[in-house]
Amino acid sequence: MPASTEKSLRVAVLADSDTRWKWGALTANRIAPADSDIRLDGYLLRGRATPTARQLEEVGVCADSLREVTAVEFLREMAREEAAYDVLVLSLVGGGVQAMLHGLSHQWRERAAAGSTKRPVVVTGYVGVVYEKLADGLLLRHGADLVLANSRQDADRFTAVYEGVGADASSVTEVALPFLGGDPYEKHDPYTVVFAAQPSVPESRKDRTYLLNRLVQHAGLHPDREVLLKLRSRPGEHTTHIEEQPYQRLAERIPGGLPANLRLVYGHMGDVLDRTDLLVTVSSTAALESLHRRIPTVVLTDLGVRESLGNHHFVGSGCLASWDQLDDGHIPSPDERWVARQGVAAGSTAEGGSYETAFDAARERIAALLGGGPLPGLAPYYTPVTAPGYLPGILARHHLAPDGSPLPGAPDADREPGAVRQIVRRAARGAYRHGVQRVAPVIRRMGEL
Repeated sequence: MPASTEKSLRVAVLADSDTRWKWGALTANRIAPADSDIRLDGYLLRGRATPTARQLEEVGVCADSLREVTAVEFLREMAREEAAYDVLVLSLVGGGVQAMLHGLSHQWRERAAAGSTKRPVVVTGYVGVVYEKLADGLLLRHGADLVLANSRQDADRFTAVYEGVGADASSVTEVALPFLGGDPYEKHDPYTVVFAAQPSVPESRKDRTYLLNRLVQHAGLHPDREVLLKLRSRPGEHTTHIEEQPYQRLAERIPGGLPANLRLVYGHMGDVLDRTDLLVTVSSTAALESLHRRIPTVVLTDLGVRESLGNHHFVGSGCLASWDQLDDGHIPSPDERWVARQGVAAGSTAEGGSYETAFDAARERIAALLGGGPLPGLAPYYTPVTAPGYLPGILARHHLAPDGSPLPGAPDADREPGAVRQIVRRAARGAYRHGVQRVAPVIRRMGEL
């Protein structure tokens, strides 16, 4: 049997929620050079949104190993010579990315001083639509070797932000959302309408109750249709964003209960889209998944077209509509040029290439960096010189000093925890999650009364 021509590629993904784990792991597989045999190790950053076993199973992404870590534990792992990863994907909120960039920079400087110059290619990006805190989020991600943009539109915006502050923009690399796919749309029987809920959009009970009531009304007006409310998490679980008003709880207060043709569903979004005839949302990334498969897609205008809702991102898409229009049978027609610029269903116009080639540029850059000798040190835009009133606070949240070193007393900074310490830590983590996921939202709601 001839020897394998595949090259072994060690990839680590650090993620802080189920959604970001999905993006990071799928991205790692998409951007790996074509001739690589990947070993994927997953690290879940401990916090309020650390995914549960059920959430990980629903995501459906496998890894060769998966463990939960603190920031300092992860940095200590990356400092070990044995943990010589080729690629590191930071799939975190912006502040988390910035903290890891500085922490990694500190660890690798110490390792370089000891004679080791090898470090992985560091990759980061966004899990979906970038509709808020563009400059803030981008500058917190600056310093990675590749900052992935999910569309041509995002690549242009990212480059403009970096160049506008005098930062190196060469890291910006156009790709596409890594989880697009599935069979092209075909009509189903019964006709199925899916409302893709979001944990924090809209945020208030009033607005979420309104949307739920309109979904109930639509089901009542169209008894021949199957109407599904697609939920991201069960009560008590957290995803990327906090959900203080779960639709499950609001549905329990509907007088007379839900119509027979309206059901609450969980599971993988792709599986739900397999039976969808009309996807309705406020601004979920599910809209892009749906458009990629040519499923009729509506972005709601009932609560206005507003930056705080994120539906302003879809201006020009041809998908904006209200529940009144949907009740009357309206079917949207997406604008092909807009869709192509989002990296969705690309190839339909001269604006874009095919989805299959969307990750080629990233693969080529990574291959070049891996084959080009020792990589330079990480150089984030934010430093104690450029942002002395902002950066230290971001790093301190992850128990790091302004130079990226672990602060005195940082958890697990100097040694592996013993058995008793592990038990205490697990109990404390359970109490912490209970506090942020259940007690804190109640206190906040009481403050609004």
